[in-house]
Amino acid sequence: MGLDTRGNGSNPTTRLQLTILAAVEQFERELMLERQREGIAKAKAQGKYKGRAPTVERQRDRIHRMVDQGVRPADIARELGVARSSVYRMLENRVAIRGRLPNIVMKGTAQP
Repeated sequence: MGLDTRGNGSNPTTRLQLTILAAVEQFERELMLERQREGIAKAKAQGKYKGRAPTVERQRDRIHRMVDQGVRPADIARELGVARSSVYRMLENRVAIRGRLPNIVMKGTAQP
């Protein structure tokens, strides 16, 4: 008798086997995540793990200069090789800090 996964799962033996397999898989996944968290904590303590550096964050000053020069966000994204949404997110953060953006960014909206 093998594992019969056909049908609607109304066979009690099949349901039991599938439930056990799912529980084992979940257990293994939780162990893997626990080991991963422990490894990251250990590496951070040793100063070896800093996480991934945000691509757009490293280019913030260049993005702001380009916007000030009137370059459209889509063109900025294309030139820097980043997603357009990332450029807009960076510019939204700038609005929160500086208060406004040049008209080129917010087409069709009134600027103060």
